[in-house]
Amino acid sequence: MINKSSNRGLWIALSLLTLVSLSLFLVPAFIIRPFTHQSDAGLRLAIAVKRVAPALTIVGLAGVLVVSYALWFRLSRWWRTGVVAAILLATASAVMARQNYFEWMFNPIKAAGFISPSDSHLGDKEMVMAVQFGSEARAYPIVLMGYHHILNDTVGGVPIAVTY
Repeated sequence: MINKSSNRGLWIALSLLTLVSLSLFLVPAFIIRPFTHQSDAGLRLAIAVKRVAPALTIVGLAGVLVVSYALWFRLSRWWRTGVVAAILLATASAVMARQNYFEWMFNPIKAAGFISPSDSHLGDKEMVMAVQFGSEARAYPIVLMGYHHILNDTVGGVPIAVTY
């Protein structure tokens, strides 16, 4: 007969491995967000975690699978759903650690659309990046550029890349 304390230890191990795996991709995603304060130390942490996450999430997933196997035959069907959830979360973490999910947040603008200054609805304190070549001028709102980071455009016949 297997005692409850060994089950408890396995559940704690399963929970910790799953939480560590999840944090390996959630920490960088939480720290690196547009329009929020990002400290130097926080960015260093996020980049360091993002760098080691692919390897560590595989280790975490392997640990989750080993602990899940050890628990599986000791559990009722109801408790097995928790084990399956832990496996799914650890697998999702391993997959997400290999994705560049920042590209999903900061997708490029395909084609710029412009309106006249009189039709714009910018606030008095809203900042823009401005470009002028000859008699042609454009303004690019920072709030939009912050999510897209780059826009290819032509101003006064000159191709430019607007970036923020």
